[in-house]
Amino acid sequence: MIRRYSIYKGLQRPLVYRGFKGKFIGWGIGSLLLGLVGGGLLGALTNMYLGGTVTIALIAAGLFLTFQRQKNGLHEKTRNKGITIHPVHLKNTYANPSKDSI
Repeated sequence: MIRRYSIYKGLQRPLVYRGFKGKFIGWGIGSLLLGLVGGGLLGALTNMYLGGTVTIALIAAGLFLTFQRQKNGLHEKTRNKGITIHPVHLKNTYANPSKDSI
């Protein structure tokens, strides 16, 4: 005897972590890693204080840009201002009846 159970999928809400939603969680983690690696490399190659300053600046800039992109929505959308009129390309078959019609 095989029993089938329905799968509970929850409320289907997007994942939210510290203000970031959906794919922007990955963007936030990416900006943190980019800031740490970039500032760490610069600090190792030049000056520790310069590297620390660049690390903080890169992380802050990356998180700020991620928040700004999140305000625009999850997907890329064109926001047209004004009215768009689509042309209609219908054939007037009723105006010129064909020979085969009754």
